[in-house]
Amino acid sequence: MRKKGVDALMHSLMGKAIGKFGLIEDGDRLLVCVSGGHDSMVLLYLLQTRLSFIPVNYELHVLHIDLGFPGGESDRLEAYLENFGLPYTRVKTEIGPLSHSEANWENPCFMCSRMRKKLIFQTAERLGYNKIVMGHNRDDVLETFFLNMAFSGEISTMIPMQSFFDGMFLLIRPFYLIDEDVIRRYARRHEIPSFHDGCPTGKNSKRALIRSWLETLYPHNRKIKGTLFHALSNVKPDYLPKNL
Repeated sequence: MRKKGVDALMHSLMGKAIGKFGLIEDGDRLLVCVSGGHDSMVLLYLLQTRLSFIPVNYELHVLHIDLGFPGGESDRLEAYLENFGLPYTRVKTEIGPLSHSEANWENPCFMCSRMRKKLIFQTAERLGYNKIVMGHNRDDVLETFFLNMAFSGEISTMIPMQSFFDGMFLLIRPFYLIDEDVIRRYARRHEIPSFHDGCPTGKNSKRALIRSWLETLYPHNRKIKGTLFHALSNVKPDYLPKNL
């Protein structure tokens, strides 16, 4: 079946990332992390859809870490995920309220992310999965680069496939080459819903600050985002200072 527009773009860029970076192989058992946001919802939909027309077979298991925020929509998400007919694990936690407690008010996002990632690895080990799939997109990659530079004093970002604990786990990102707005367009076209996790600081986080700054640059030249992304793998060490 011939695909047009955003469908063709999504399948093309996802397939390119999977092939170029060797993200998924025949026989893989994939633990798909679903937060309820557009990225992870579309990722799950496409991973299942691709099985009907590609020569590679893999197993899917859905993992949702319930952060425990009041007002979170984990129950609605769980009901919707039943439509996929896939094995599903929901881990209920108090990570959200704990990371936003008075004792940690300065950096809730860091603590939340760290605790969530630790729990993902523990669950993957318990379920017997070594390949973990996340829905981070090209915008996330750029935001993380500037976030780390501005607030951690280092030049680093997400990579397409990342090894943890001497190869015990592989974290893969099939949406690595895809812009967030393309994913949202695809979600609207296929009526794929999103579910809010209830986080009270998401719109006021350091990441949101970086995102807002980047969005002031993009209107000046439509090539800026692509140029920034290319720069991540075009490093000139001779023109970077050492031991400052």
